[in-house]
Amino acid sequence: AGASWSRAPSSRMTGALKKHLELLSVFQWVMTFLFFGAFFTSLLFYLLFTRLWAVSVLYFVWWVLDRDTPERGGRRSDWMRRWRVWRHLTDYYPVKLVKTAVLPPDRSYVLGSHPHGIMCAGAAAAFCTEGPGFSRLFPGLRPSLALLAGLFRLPLYREYMMGFGMCPVSRPSLDFLLARPGNAVVIVVGGAAESLDCAPGQHRVTLRHRTGFVRLALQHGSALVPVYSFGENEVFRQLVFPPGSRLRHLQLRFKDLTGFAPCLFWGRGPLPLPSPITVVVGSPIPVPRRPHPTQAEVAHYHGLYVEQLRQLFDRHKVSCGVPASCRLSVV
Repeated sequence: AGASWSRAPSSRMTGALKKHLELLSVFQWVMTFLFFGAFFTSLLFYLLFTRLWAVSVLYFVWWVLDRDTPERGGRRSDWMRRWRVWRHLTDYYPVKLVKTAVLPPDRSYVLGSHPHGIMCAGAAAAFCTEGPGFSRLFPGLRPSLALLAGLFRLPLYREYMMGFGMCPVSRPSLDFLLARPGNAVVIVVGGAAESLDCAPGQHRVTLRHRTGFVRLALQHGSALVPVYSFGENEVFRQLVFPPGSRLRHLQLRFKDLTGFAPCLFWGRGPLPLPSPITVVVGSPIPVPRRPHPTQAEVAHYHGLYVEQLRQLFDRHKVSCGVPASCRLSVV
């Protein structure tokens, strides 16, 4: 199928006002990403020692009663996904979404997203908002970006993330979604380890030994779909420590303990650079349902996935500003 392009309709506003709105939209997204969870967790604990203690108590009672919701599909809000601020966020870079094949909503899908980048800017815009127009390109399909399960234990932050269709990258959560047709679970396969090596002009994905997402697809008979975000590594600069160095070892140690990979990065200060990101969604790889897949089956479909990801990269790299001589490195 030929590629289809989509992005949110640009605002009619022009000039300085439009640029300021785009900048503010990116600023609120970065601040939310970095501080929303810590701020509201601290606020609720602080309120326990004030006259407003009942607010915190009532919320924590609700949190306990509602604790299983993130792993039961969450509470998606189309209203939140269509906020006008996401149109400005999309226009800031800009972010484009490319459809290369039809994804019928009569089955479930596992979308592998590459590369991770610093903040998954392309995946967040494409699959958590309607800025680039996901629902227009893939009608009837519900995307869910899978994040660290620990983030869904943060008060209020969990409500915010669920509203955009995000889900914990935990087995109960993924099983619940993939058991129902019309769901597309987006897994950033390289994870935090991949974020430590992202740099402008580099196309290197951590995938060779990441097979869990393939096993998951086999257990549910969900089609595998490779996704590549061209330009993801261009929106931030990072201080990359050489392999084997003490600081690199500390980064990896912290990642193993917490799931987060601390790194030093910058763009326009803490904000990303306005560099184009093109999120290309590849063709589905049909996968049979195997409740107990063998290692050979996992290896076979993992190999098919890697090959299709390479083909996707080679087919679209030139149109996305990547030199024709560049090759995708899989580690």
